[in-house]
Amino acid sequence: MLKIFAPNSRTSPFCDGLSRRNFLRVGGLAGTAAGLGLSLPQLLALESRAGIRKSHKSVILIYLVGGPPHQDMFDLKPDAPSEISGPFRPIGTNVPGIEICELFPLMAKRMNKFAVIRSLVGAQGGHDAFQCYTGRKPQDAPAPSGGFAPFGSVVSAIQGPVHEQAPPFVSLCYDCTHGPYNEPGPGMLGAGQASFRPMGPTRSDMALQGITLDRLADRTRLLQSVDQFRRAADASGQMEGLDTFNQQAMGILTSSMLGDALDLSKEDPKVVARYGTGDDVKRIDGNGAPRVPQSFLAARRLVEAGARVVTVNYSKWDWHGGKGNEIFRREKEDFPIFDQAITALVDDLHDRGLDQDTTVLVWGEFGRTPMISNQVGRDHWPRVAMALMAGGGMQTGQVIGATDRLGGEAVDRPVTFSEVFATLYHNLGIDVVNTTVNDLQGRPQHLVEGNAKPIKELI
Repeated sequence: MLKIFAPNSRTSPFCDGLSRRNFLRVGGLAGTAAGLGLSLPQLLALESRAGIRKSHKSVILIYLVGGPPHQDMFDLKPDAPSEISGPFRPIGTNVPGIEICELFPLMAKRMNKFAVIRSLVGAQGGHDAFQCYTGRKPQDAPAPSGGFAPFGSVVSAIQGPVHEQAPPFVSLCYDCTHGPYNEPGPGMLGAGQASFRPMGPTRSDMALQGITLDRLADRTRLLQSVDQFRRAADASGQMEGLDTFNQQAMGILTSSMLGDALDLSKEDPKVVARYGTGDDVKRIDGNGAPRVPQSFLAARRLVEAGARVVTVNYSKWDWHGGKGNEIFRREKEDFPIFDQAITALVDDLHDRGLDQDTTVLVWGEFGRTPMISNQVGRDHWPRVAMALMAGGGMQTGQVIGATDRLGGEAVDRPVTFSEVFATLYHNLGIDVVNTTVNDLQGRPQHLVEGNAKPIKELI
């Protein structure tokens, strides 16, 4: 059990003389071991009732690594020839007129909580996550000084942290051996707006190993004095980024909220079980992300702890190698696991009253070919793709757009990546028309490409 002593706290006390800072520390770090029996949601609820914590808008962005097959998930074509339609059949949902794949029975029962975009256009054609995180194609030019920044970094720059204990942008993405699958860095916004990545060994750095707050303060002052002589000569902006990291580190070390959020042992075991199980070591096809439904649960807990944007990469969806039927074997294996995880997340948000404030977006880098090849199954298809959205106070229970009878072209209400990002910004309370961020040269840059507006059907 970790104990941090703060005998000279200057924060305002509660009526019993215990400061909010100490209360958070005791409630989160000691937990049931201290006899308080407070979970993170209970702790946050107490803060809310005490008028301490302000609600905030947030986004959970889930990237399906490798390109999910839209016509086998949410845009089935049962009347098309067998070399187009595939082996799985559509089933009805609790929203009349909407049908989805039979391997998604849990989503079918909750379709009123989801919105499906069947006509996502403008995708690039290669295995690259860049567009899913930034809204821009990797080859888009002219790029700003430093390069385009991912959505989470932009939000971090505009809105900053909800409170000092939680970075505004947290990435739960696993490293992929195929470099372009990985989430891009902060680009034009500099190191200070990079995502906080608590995966792997970093987890062990989020705790004070027997150091008191007084000793921590002494070390902080020492660090500041050592850095001071470099600041006058620094022209790169990197020191500002280091300042941000130092502030985040101090907030994390002096509060248990972030570490608590990432510790799923503190969650109700029944809730953990609802999300299903995965494998955080095995790479399904060697170069993708592992299949970890618990990342969805961790994302929800991070949002509760104060994160504004949480990104997740999930499994490997590039199944067209080998024999043509490999894709359908993988769909039969992966679809039910994803169905359980995503419905658990959306149910959780509704159950906790977070559905109005937290937007969920699920998508991949492109769609799949209508024609099923005997050699490679469904190949890359950038002409049309899909996205799944939920929460955010949006008008769910609907399908936006349509494709032709083969699922290869958008024939009604094409939706661009920029429109989706404009919707995310809108849901966070950010005006995409009048808000800009400065690149490394101080030049203002618009948040989305062109004159993209939020998707009117959703807001």
